[in-house]
Amino acid sequence: MKPELIVILLILIGFAVLEMLFTSFFRKPGQTRADAIVEIASTLSVSVISQPIALAGGFAVAAWLAPGAANVLEAWPVVAVLALFLIFDDMTQYWWHRLSHTLPWLYNLHRPHHNAPYLSIRVVYRNNLFYYLFMPGLWFSGALIYLGGGWVYAGYIIVKMAVIFGAHSDVRWDEPLYKVKWLSPIMWVVEHTISTPATHSAHHGKHAADGITNYKGNFGNLLFFWDVLFGTAKITRQYPAEMGVENLPDTTVAEQLFWPLVSTKQKETAMLETGS
Repeated sequence: MKPELIVILLILIGFAVLEMLFTSFFRKPGQTRADAIVEIASTLSVSVISQPIALAGGFAVAAWLAPGAANVLEAWPVVAVLALFLIFDDMTQYWWHRLSHTLPWLYNLHRPHHNAPYLSIRVVYRNNLFYYLFMPGLWFSGALIYLGGGWVYAGYIIVKMAVIFGAHSDVRWDEPLYKVKWLSPIMWVVEHTISTPATHSAHHGKHAADGITNYKGNFGNLLFFWDVLFGTAKITRQYPAEMGVENLPDTTVAEQLFWPLVSTKQKETAMLETGS
């Protein structure tokens, strides 16, 4: 296993341990047996199948299109290569995520992520099995690795996943910091730059009328700055009382994981009709 993957796994385990100690990792409010099945299956498939295939696919396509361009980025400054990953991976993931809440067919691939009535490190990789396979950012990352950006990607992906893990965990690292008055200007910069538990939990809120939930915004993964830049940011420094999806029909484990191969209900227009 690559060193960066080991570090990411250790960070993931670290957040899981924190939830075991403070927020009951194994017994989240409202969870069902189906939730555990979806989370285990999707996490394993993303780690072993979807993400590796997408990265390898991007690498292969780039090698086919530009056979003489391998490793050209090795001579570039670190900041320049990092900027490429922020644009072609993180910004494109912002738009992929945003489209997932706009296009009904794409929402069916993403809905499992929101179907849980709780927020937790457990739901980070909780998506339909095809969601990550077609994610443009992963394909672009594979291409950038072929071009010689792998040395930057190793550090970049550690930082990105640490932020994403922290934003999804219900051990809210930002909450005590908001209470320290002299830290307020610093936290203003932080919450306008990266995803935090407060901004991302707002995206997972269940009730649009609660004044906190921003289901059609707060899409950022590593950088919340994309939401600020593209006008989808909502910052309240508060956390929704309930998580999940509102006014949508129930869905099965098989449909969550395998849609469109398994489709038990016709929900293609449900999201747009309900505003969820």
